[in-house]
Amino acid sequence: MLVAFSVAPSGEGPLGSDNADASVHDAVAAAVRIVRESGLPNHTDSMFTTIEGEWNEVFDVIRRATEAVGQFGSRVSLVLKADIRPGHTGELTGKLERLEKALGE
Repeated sequence: MLVAFSVAPSGEGPLGSDNADASVHDAVAAAVRIVRESGLPNHTDSMFTTIEGEWNEVFDVIRRATEAVGQFGSRVSLVLKADIRPGHTGELTGKLERLEKALGE
């Protein structure tokens, strides 16, 4: 399965934190670090992180990433989109390869 997710803190952050520009890059970095350390295939762009694997392992990583972001605010927003296709692997790149081939035809 592929799961694209976006996670961000909101509300008050840790005591003494300075977030004058409303940036969430430190919180997002904490989440992405967990994803990358998981060893599962993944890709991060400006809006989402996509991770590929089996149901339990993917959602465990997303849970841990969400908990890490929770350290940066009193609330957490989590958006998910999943492509559940049993028996298929390598779709993180495979879907793009098929798209590029179709565009080239």
